[in-house]
Amino acid sequence: MERRKSEQKRSFCVGEVAVYPGHGVGRIEAIEERELSGSKKDFYILRILDTDMTIMVPVDGVENSGLRPICGTEEVKKVYEILREKITIRDNSPWNRRYKEYMEKIKSGSIFDVASVLRELYSLKLWKELSFGEKKMFEMAKNLLKKELSFALKKEEEAIEAEIESIFRKGAKE
Repeated sequence: MERRKSEQKRSFCVGEVAVYPGHGVGRIEAIEERELSGSKKDFYILRILDTDMTIMVPVDGVENSGLRPICGTEEVKKVYEILREKITIRDNSPWNRRYKEYMEKIKSGSIFDVASVLRELYSLKLWKELSFGEKKMFEMAKNLLKKELSFALKKEEEAIEAEIESIFRKGAKE
């Protein structure tokens, strides 16, 4: 019986880059067997490129962890479409509620959710001062996005950041 593509387990190779939700792009440094609670399991040893943090992800739990490959060309196009979308709704909810909603989106692992958080925070920034937490989240979303897009498009991070800023500047003028 052939599994549908969405049901196939994704495996990664040593040296490959992948995205871990909320932390960003990392490189698979090793696949190691470790014993936990009396049973042996294989783990991907992932080093996050921005923070140099090491994360162990169970090979048989990749789907649950959210570890995924770098986005492809079609996903990149959609990310740029999301960034270009105009936001007309002004969110007057308390900053801590927005913060919680945005953090859930960032931790989802979806590059589209990260792009929407960045776009919404940029829009919010245009009409009111962001809280300290929102400013940090804005930077986090921007860094997660530019790092992944840099790998996907094989461009320098500075070039990606300039493209994002250009999109936002154009949107602010409209």
